[in-house]
Amino acid sequence: MTEDVAVITINEKWCKGCGICIAFCPTKVLEAREDGKVFAANPAACTRCGLCELRCPDFAIYVGGATNANTA
Repeated sequence: MTEDVAVITINEKWCKGCGICIAFCPTKVLEAREDGKVFAANPAACTRCGLCELRCPDFAIYVGGATNANTA
């Protein structure tokens, strides 16, 4: 059995560290580093709801499809 994992892309140059995406993530996938920039701490928990992407005022985050490229 294969597992689909979301691809979470964060453009660190655009991210200003406001934390809006962290606040809206229902599964607590995102966390802030010491410098305030966001990273995906637990991408396996992502449900691809897109709330982080929708709420980011700087368009710094994108939630894509599965990383699993296996075809059986």
